[in-house]
Amino acid sequence: MNAAPALTPTSRVLTWCLHLLLIALLALAAVRAVAGESAQAGAVVVAAVTCAVVYAAGPLLPRVRTSRRAATWWLTAVGVVWLALLVLTADGVWVAFPLYFLQLHLLPRRQGLLAVIVTTLAAIAAFAAHQGAFSPAAAIGPTLGAAVAVAVVWGYQALYRESEGRRNLIEELTATRADLAEAQHEAGVLAERERLAHEIHDTLAQGLSSIQLLLRAAERTLPDTAGNAVRYVEQARQAAADNLAEARRFVVALSPPALDDTTLADALERLCATTGARHGVATRFHLTGTPVPLPTTHEVALLRIGQAALANTVRHADAATAEVTLSYLGEHVALDVVDDGVGFESGSDGFGLTAMRTRTETLGGTFAVESSPGHGTTLSVRLPVEPEDRP
Repeated sequence: MNAAPALTPTSRVLTWCLHLLLIALLALAAVRAVAGESAQAGAVVVAAVTCAVVYAAGPLLPRVRTSRRAATWWLTAVGVVWLALLVLTADGVWVAFPLYFLQLHLLPRRQGLLAVIVTTLAAIAAFAAHQGAFSPAAAIGPTLGAAVAVAVVWGYQALYRESEGRRNLIEELTATRADLAEAQHEAGVLAERERLAHEIHDTLAQGLSSIQLLLRAAERTLPDTAGNAVRYVEQARQAAADNLAEARRFVVALSPPALDDTTLADALERLCATTGARHGVATRFHLTGTPVPLPTTHEVALLRIGQAALANTVRHADAATAEVTLSYLGEHVALDVVDDGVGFESGSDGFGLTAMRTRTETLGGTFAVESSPGHGTTLSVRLPVEPEDRP
């Protein structure tokens, strides 16, 4: 157990002041004994020097600062030498004042107070013995000094505890803020990684898959009909150009090229036309309701979901037709993609459907897929339209 709190710059200055005060009072007692030509002047000087030496040993011993027991033994030694000085001269009474501070500072609260009381009584008794009689005035000085010392030390300790509590609270708040910032950073990184994964899956991956299918078709038809091969290659080149533009947009974090200088409805209609031309799936677009301005996040999400849904239709559904419907329903905007393909078992969502669901739910919408083997697939997305987004 530490004998005392760690020294601050202020407490270090106070400690040195206490050292100087005690040495000055010991020197005063010795000088007065010599100047007064006391018969015990030599003994007083020896006692004063011995008390100073014993006292000076305390700050030099690390154990006194770190161990209550060592501090107690040191204070006891200083007290014994002080009592010897007190017996020799009444001037030793004044040394009791710095001793009060030492006892209150180094000893536990109760033991320190008890040591102060014993020191006060010893000082009063010795002063009365040197005066030859006891008087209330003889008790005022030591008692008042003890009261001042107790008030100062206990007040300082209370302020120190409050300061330490605030410092610990600030450190905890700082650490908590750092942890929160780190957690937010990690969450942001994970969210961004997930967003990029969705973007890549819904655009670049789907586009490259389309290029692969087109080039495969070109490979099959090249020996027979060069004209068809040229057409497939041209469509593949256009798909590559579109995806290159998408990649550039991702880098600068802008909206998709499909939404540049156009509406969401036009972008979806163009998507349907492109899908039908490239993959032989009759894809029709329908618009219902009165279009209203939507946040960019909503438009991007609906376009990406439409792209991903039609890509799934081309790759997995073996469908002949697909219907894409964009509906403005007042408080909601809806996107429905329906195909007449082979369908699939409910509950077998892949990464694409999971990504679409996540996009929708992130914006506070609802996502639903209805499908069964041999009966096609219906995909429905509903996103809320905030009041300020409606006319």
